[in-house]
Amino acid sequence: MSRLYMARDPRVAARSLDGEMMIMSGRDSTLFTLNKTATILWQAADGVTPLDEIVDRKICGDFEVERAVALQDAEALARDLAAHEILQLSDQPIVRPSAGAGR
Repeated sequence: MSRLYMARDPRVAARSLDGEMMIMSGRDSTLFTLNKTATILWQAADGVTPLDEIVDRKICGDFEVERAVALQDAEALARDLAAHEILQLSDQPIVRPSAGAGR
């Protein structure tokens, strides 16, 4: 099984409100509200940490859930958010150029 990497799409606007993320799609201005677990995944989506490690460290460590179930749910959520252009997914780390690169 290949690893899945996820990164927040830079074209979205996101704010935390009472422990949940409110995210507006840059594509069509659709507003998404992420629950606590989805917010944890969103915040951990750095492009370089594989999804399975995020689930192990952040989900299974804090919630009583079987790893296989948590990983399956997290991947389904990541793919759904990617379909709405909220997250970017790859089987390789997603590295963005730094703000000062190319100057």
